[in-house]
Amino acid sequence: QVQVVESGGGLVETGGSLRLSCAASGETFSSNAMGWFRQAPGKEREFVASISGIGTTTYYADSVKARFTIFKENAKNTVYLQMNSMKPEDTALYYCAVRRFYSVASYRANEYDYWGQGTQVTVSS
Repeated sequence: QVQVVESGGGLVETGGSLRLSCAASGETFSSNAMGWFRQAPGKEREFVASISGIGTTTYYADSVKARFTIFKENAKNTVYLQMNSMKPEDTALYYCAVRRFYSVASYRANEYDYWGQGTQVTVSS
């Protein structure tokens, strides 16, 4: 049974940093693309960042470019999201997602097969 578990969320002040982690288990995901999405109250889920299976290609939403960094540790089936210079508008429930059969990174939520339950990130002003 595949499990995707996020951790690392919490409360941070404007300008602060957080690192989210996402561990996938149940299969070997070392070659799989993974991504982060978020959903703020009253808004639709939106793309944040994604990374290819071997970690050489990354994509970012314009709103987080130069502030967030996505990277992987394939030996641990884990993807991270380092978030710096955080803003109140980054407040959301952050979800990790895994593409089951593809190593190509994607910004489309419907191209991901496995999802975690989310971890809450709150940025105070």
